[in-house]
Amino acid sequence: MKNLNMIFAGFGGQGVLFAGKVAAYAGLIENKEISWLPSYGPEMRGGTANCSVCISDEPIGSPLVTTPNVLVAMNLPSLDKFIDAVEPGGTVLIDSSLIDKKVERTDVKVHYVPASAMAEEKGLKGLANMILIGKLFHEVCAAEGDFGFCTSETLDQAIQKCVPVRKAEMLGFNRQAVELGAACGT
Repeated sequence: MKNLNMIFAGFGGQGVLFAGKVAAYAGLIENKEISWLPSYGPEMRGGTANCSVCISDEPIGSPLVTTPNVLVAMNLPSLDKFIDAVEPGGTVLIDSSLIDKKVERTDVKVHYVPASAMAEEKGLKGLANMILIGKLFHEVCAAEGDFGFCTSETLDQAIQKCVPVRKAEMLGFNRQAVELGAACGT
């Protein structure tokens, strides 16, 4: 497996830390080496938030991702902040409902996913992050075989682990959002 060095970024309240946690748990369940390093401003909701997630077969030297091979950007400030750091050949997922800017780089694979609009349309408000997790799984795990870090069953186990018991009613909605993201085109 190629090392995955991912950054999930957006505003606080968009669920970027949760999305990163789901990816990290999936790697953990698959017995990979993982790290999850959250970073957010003093105000959780509305402030900036991002997290670095590393998934590897080898020990991880630093949990801080400075040159990601995957970027999930849920707002324009996050895209602007991290796009130049993505390594050539990397994958970029953008919530195109909230970001109307196109990536000028030609050395990265970019997927424009109207995740927020899709979530609203399907009655999954607040789950754009999980739609992007579904797209990430489809593009990185399912499409590239050995590059992938988990199976769909493992991803579902990670979601079950990350959705708190007090929000158990959200489990089905999270699963639906992941399926929607995995099935959407670019």
